[in-house]
Amino acid sequence: MMNFNRSLSAVILALVSAASGVSQTVWLDDTDLGAMRCGWSTPKAGKSVDGNALSVAGESFSRGVGTHAVSTMLLRLNGKGQRFVSRVGVDDETGNPAATIEFFVLADRDVIWRSGVMRTGDTAKSVDLDIGGVGLLGLLVTDAGDGIDYDHADWCDARLEMTGPVAPGDLTPPSGLPGKDRVILTPPESPEPRINGGMVFGVRPGHPVLYTIAASGDRPMKFSAGNLPEGLKLDASTGHLAGTIARPGDYTVTLTATNTAGVTSRDLRIVAGDDIALTPPLGWNSWNCWGGSVSAAKVLASARAMVSTGLARHGWSYINIDDGWQGVRGGEDTAIQGNRKFPDMKALADSVHALGLKIGIYSTPWMGSYEGHIGSSADHADGSYDWIQSGEANADDRHRDYRNGRNRYWRFGEYSFAANDARQWAKWGIDYLKYDWNPNDLPHVEEMENALRQSGRDLILSLSNSAPFGSASGLSALAQCWRTTGDIRDTWESMSRIGFSQDRWRRFARPGHWNDPDMLVVGRVGWGPELRATRLTPDEQYTHISLWSLLAAPLLLGCDLAQLDDFTLGLLTNDEVLEINQDPLGDQARLLSRGEGREVWVKELQDGSKAVGLFFPANEFNEPADYLPWEDEETAEMTFTGDELGIRGEFRVRDLWRQEDLGVHSRTFSATVPYHGVVLLRVEEVTE
Repeated sequence: MMNFNRSLSAVILALVSAASGVSQTVWLDDTDLGAMRCGWSTPKAGKSVDGNALSVAGESFSRGVGTHAVSTMLLRLNGKGQRFVSRVGVDDETGNPAATIEFFVLADRDVIWRSGVMRTGDTAKSVDLDIGGVGLLGLLVTDAGDGIDYDHADWCDARLEMTGPVAPGDLTPPSGLPGKDRVILTPPESPEPRINGGMVFGVRPGHPVLYTIAASGDRPMKFSAGNLPEGLKLDASTGHLAGTIARPGDYTVTLTATNTAGVTSRDLRIVAGDDIALTPPLGWNSWNCWGGSVSAAKVLASARAMVSTGLARHGWSYINIDDGWQGVRGGEDTAIQGNRKFPDMKALADSVHALGLKIGIYSTPWMGSYEGHIGSSADHADGSYDWIQSGEANADDRHRDYRNGRNRYWRFGEYSFAANDARQWAKWGIDYLKYDWNPNDLPHVEEMENALRQSGRDLILSLSNSAPFGSASGLSALAQCWRTTGDIRDTWESMSRIGFSQDRWRRFARPGHWNDPDMLVVGRVGWGPELRATRLTPDEQYTHISLWSLLAAPLLLGCDLAQLDDFTLGLLTNDEVLEINQDPLGDQARLLSRGEGREVWVKELQDGSKAVGLFFPANEFNEPADYLPWEDEETAEMTFTGDELGIRGEFRVRDLWRQEDLGVHSRTFSATVPYHGVVLLRVEEVTE
């Protein structure tokens, strides 16, 4: 957010200067940085992206903007610019040679300056450009083609020399950027009962069952279940199924929900066997919301909000704690205990379960996590560490030792406590484990998978982050989910690059084993105590949810559930869209066609119909200008044929977001797709 008083002073100075015919200086850090997209965190005025003093190759700067690749900003000059001056480089705070950045300055789509690839320690380069007559000035930072890790980029002493009066619309991006209207497409919930969620559920024989019938409609509502397998009981008032199934087998249960508006039934297939997570997990994770500031109070509030907002009625069920809960090792299992923010983990799990939800936890096979908490290995058999001295822990029980610029936590200890920790998690009642390190390796995955199986409880094993593609076959045989990418951010560049690059992973996805392109970045996010609205436009958010549903990806929210607005609720409670994600066939969509900025994705469904996503990402990224939204983009007319889908005759089309039938078509279907948007369809062959 810009400094209002300083910005107002700059504008007043501009007006006075213009009246006298003298050029004026407008500093980049005085402009509205809300218009700058940032590949990680948020841009900072006068600071690095991490909030430190600006510094490049040991040279300090008092003014400028710290950002992170991929970063874009458009400035509307309306021909009033004279010069653009800056120094650019990689901020010293990265301290990592992996940082590679390239800076560009564009004038009305044309590149007028580029830095070449810059790395940590390179001297800041100078920019001094004539921008006379330029309408739109673009500032771009790319990752130089090797990913955005550590790409902290600084525009130092950046300023514009302007002439003429600066109007309120000057120095802002085009006002008509596409997708600004927050149109709720999902129809209002019906008062009649509707049973939602997956139609298949997996549990290992002898392990506890916790399943809640997800049903929308007016309350109160009563539930019943026909043909329940021996060992299971249903709470008729809550719809909670609990107990154990001793014998392996497939059991078809008829679920019924009744309220004053009507009655409905649907079959649920319960599979007591080797695989769990037979449909992708739907839930919430604390990281994209609160980062390391997570606490038990915030987690429990999120669980209550999942119920009170109605999300649980549509199948959302997991409440997952990310990095930040870990204290010291202890207890009868010599396992990681909760820290001061998590004083009673079992009580927290019990409270979440009482709401009909499931709870997840976080750990790493390293000696310590990214946030600086202990992991599942240590130096000694008693769980101690040579390099953590008594009294070094802070109020959150974090232990960090940076020697020679390296975090010694990010290595494997001589002794593993995977089995100890798994036993403790099972005793607490944990249902999901996010296991986080890089690169994921098969021995540590196998070790934890065995420990979880022996714990006596079903815990989803979700691997993070950036699973090596060459190891995908082995990892997918052991884990229920594995991250196919680094961390997602709430920018179009991040979300779209991740989502539209998943086709090569398709062959590894199947029921019980899912490719994970990372969490959803809708709603209010922030990665720490301060939250803000996602930077994705509404159309981009529809693309995000549609694409992740087609990909049969885990859907894990990262926003504050207590601050869901009506638009975000509409995104997350469209049952016809969620059914695509939860389809029992478990097929991951395939890329049918790509070209001219348009993509068509197709997902096979269990009933023989097909889900089709028509996308207009315009993500060619062949030229620097492709990264910036220069003006209102045209919509795209997109067409597919029945032959392309393997349909020979007529086919019926339904718009899933609007839940509207679009008629029967004989050969082709066409739709208008918004820029960065989607039309999500269900296509069914018409048979005699």
